[in-house]
Amino acid sequence: MDLSDKVAIITGGGRGIGRGIVDAFLEQGAQVVVAQRSSLDAVLAEDSRVAYVGADFSHETDFTAVIDSAIAAFGRLDVVVNCAGVMVERDPAEVSPTEWEATMSVNLRTPLLLVQAALPHLADGGSIINIGSVEGLSANPGHAAYAASKGGVHAMTRALAVDLGARGIRCNAIAPGWIESNLSEKYIASMEDPAAARAELRRLHPVGRLGTPRDIGQAAAFLASDRAAFITGEVLVVDGGRTAKLPSPA
Repeated sequence: MDLSDKVAIITGGGRGIGRGIVDAFLEQGAQVVVAQRSSLDAVLAEDSRVAYVGADFSHETDFTAVIDSAIAAFGRLDVVVNCAGVMVERDPAEVSPTEWEATMSVNLRTPLLLVQAALPHLADGGSIINIGSVEGLSANPGHAAYAASKGGVHAMTRALAVDLGARGIRCNAIAPGWIESNLSEKYIASMEDPAAARAELRRLHPVGRLGTPRDIGQAAAFLASDRAAFITGEVLVVDGGRTAKLPSPA
């Protein structure tokens, strides 16, 4: 999966799944622009193959300026990875219009507008990778807004693939399952019995373990590479087989 001739912009690339994607791209030789609100950590900040663009996607953003900054950093753009996202957990009866709109803005509106700004630079060989979720296929309780936004990401991915294929631009999505991160660790720690909760989560996965950011990064690196040249419009589920397994009594 040689990416040595690729320049990628990755939103939300400083931590979690985004960081796993950044690390995988760097391992394969790419140059990476990380676009996010928070500054880079010392490891990324000191890497000459990494550039930073400050952008708060929860507010109005000048997407053209974000892309222009990415182009200025490395002179070209080949890959767009839309990874920045937010989640609200709320009973459907309690989801406020503000929460709904904020979720749709970051998770669904931002990817489209960033792609729009990037299109003039992606002709012939460009790749767009949107990070969706298994919750775009099914849902956890209290996730009406989040699941709707990720389902929208999957549908938009297919539509972009249809519209952009003639320009030589591919568009795919990755639907991660449970991925270990600081956020997921906090969620497990909040359980009455964290050890039991972790064991139950592992039991749900046929592969016998939870996912890691690196798992998603490797999938994204493949989709960005020329080895995936005939793959577009796909939603690649990366969940250790969790959604393939029918539930059964413990």
